[in-house]
Amino acid sequence: MGRKTTWKCYCGDVCLCLSAALFLCLLLLFSSVRAEDECPLSCICARDSGTVTCHDKEDTELPGDIPEWVTTLILRGNNISTLPGGGFSSNNGTKLELTTLSLSHNGIMVIEADAFTGLPRLRLLDLSHNRLVYISVQAFHSLQELRSLYLNDSLLAPAVAQLSNALHGDILCNLHRLELSGNRLKTIPISRLDAFNLHTLVLTNNSIENIGKEDVSSLYRQKQVRVYLSLNPFRCNCELESFYFWLKNSSQCVDAARLLCAEPDAKKGIPIEWLRGEDVDCLNENLEAVSYVFLGIVLALIGIVFLMVLYLNRRGIKRWLNNIRDACRDQMEVYHYRYEQDSDPRLANVAV
Repeated sequence: MGRKTTWKCYCGDVCLCLSAALFLCLLLLFSSVRAEDECPLSCICARDSGTVTCHDKEDTELPGDIPEWVTTLILRGNNISTLPGGGFSSNNGTKLELTTLSLSHNGIMVIEADAFTGLPRLRLLDLSHNRLVYISVQAFHSLQELRSLYLNDSLLAPAVAQLSNALHGDILCNLHRLELSGNRLKTIPISRLDAFNLHTLVLTNNSIENIGKEDVSSLYRQKQVRVYLSLNPFRCNCELESFYFWLKNSSQCVDAARLLCAEPDAKKGIPIEWLRGEDVDCLNENLEAVSYVFLGIVLALIGIVFLMVLYLNRRGIKRWLNNIRDACRDQMEVYHYRYEQDSDPRLANVAV
């Protein structure tokens, strides 16, 4: 009898344990499924395309509950002023497999070091139309797989100075496309083009007046790079010589026909391709300047000689002027005498 009671208690405990374990498993399964399927608050999810879109929500921080199935995350038109370090690595313990991240039109001002840690598979990053004033040297650390980086109309003056240090060839070694339109750049903000694997470089609508010899030489070496440079105020003088001949001899500038001179005024609006070689030849320009200087010196010498001749012949010139004056006076006296003799010559003609 005692054995039966003990056996019943034992079986009851086992059943209770099994029930509890089954309940916990179901709870965990339900929680995981719910977490996997749950869409972040105020966002639109499209699981078929792996896209989550959060736009125009005035959010000030990055969402922390991104589903693990997401490959494309679009955060547009929010109020995210800072991208903190590790902002994408703490996602409620969920590992992200993002390949596309769009952060345009968010008013971002600061990108801290390791801001994109936790996104090892990211291939496209869009940071266009922000107000960046600070970019950490290690802002793009851990983005070795990045292929496209868009920074159009985003860089204020301090960030422009920091950009070249942030674009590490060692880190962004697989970068194929870099867009930097509308940032008032005056030079190419990449010290070594050969450190990247660039195929497309977009520098339209900036403040570039000339492409220096070093950059031109680098472009010659990187034959695969296609460059866009329209809507820049090029200064068409002899300093443009290297860039001019690169345009003539290379097909790397896709929009070469749209590059126009902004200065000097005599060449304003003229396509750079229409210029002649002598228009950008520093030797001809220097020779022309020297010729004008020489002409000025010759004219000055002629003027000095003329003044010296006048000075040395001042007495003869004075005598000559006096003679002319006397001759004019005699002529006037003769005319005056005749006028007095016959005040009206017409009467004399009538009398005859």
